[in-house]
Amino acid sequence: MSEVMLVLLLTTTIAGLVGTGLGGLLGALLQKDSKRVVSLLLSFAGGVMLSVVCFDLVLEAIETQVGIWTVIGSILLGVAVVYILNHWIDRKTNPELSHIDEHHPRTADDLDELIHADHLKHHAAKEDGKLSLFVAGLVMACAIALHNVPEGMTIGASYAVGGGKLDAESLTLAVLIGLHNIPEGMAVSVPLISGGMGKLRAVLVTALSGLPTVIGALLGFWLGDIGALGLALSLGFASGAMLYVVFGEILPQAYLMYHSKAPAFSSIAGMAVGLLIIYL
Repeated sequence: MSEVMLVLLLTTTIAGLVGTGLGGLLGALLQKDSKRVVSLLLSFAGGVMLSVVCFDLVLEAIETQVGIWTVIGSILLGVAVVYILNHWIDRKTNPELSHIDEHHPRTADDLDELIHADHLKHHAAKEDGKLSLFVAGLVMACAIALHNVPEGMTIGASYAVGGGKLDAESLTLAVLIGLHNIPEGMAVSVPLISGGMGKLRAVLVTALSGLPTVIGALLGFWLGDIGALGLALSLGFASGAMLYVVFGEILPQAYLMYHSKAPAFSSIAGMAVGLLIIYL
């Protein structure tokens, strides 16, 4: 099997389809009063991803010896790109819903807002034409892709670090990404089911939403395979993108969904688990 096919298999089965699909299944089972559960899962996954970024990916980028400013620049680029894309999506879609106004939090405070599924339900409830539903679905898919593409890049870059071999580190990272995708899968399936979609179909659709991970994996592997500079750029960009997702979306949403100190302790527990997985 070729190197590219191994990357595809790794990302789609473990990180993308399995992780997101499992989250979709949990969302189908826990869709009633699941905000507290999803909040703790989101904050825990955010902690795991912080460990992966800070104690693995960034260190790998620094070890390429291309210069600390190059690493910092690539991290800031990853933050900027994801922020700009998210800002553009929000600016285009938020005016559609009456509750999105000056009194609404600047970040998502409900499950369906995380991936803009509320806009899809809004058009469906109004019985808008197929074009409006298609555009709303496309926006939802883009929002999911913004989370999954940089995650895939981390796996692809890690695979390149290993010299194109399927090593334990790449496999561990894929498992971590899959764990991170569980609450995202819940965030996708819950609004779909609430909007009237059958549970089985919603779980399947949710699992397929993990496919953008493959795009990121191929991009990360391609960049990481062209030399030390490409590897540093790939690892740095993916790290920056995930840092924005964690601090700009996942953790704020977790706190808004569950007003408690519990998400903080869940994040710390996630970081500890991430360290154990990385270094054991």
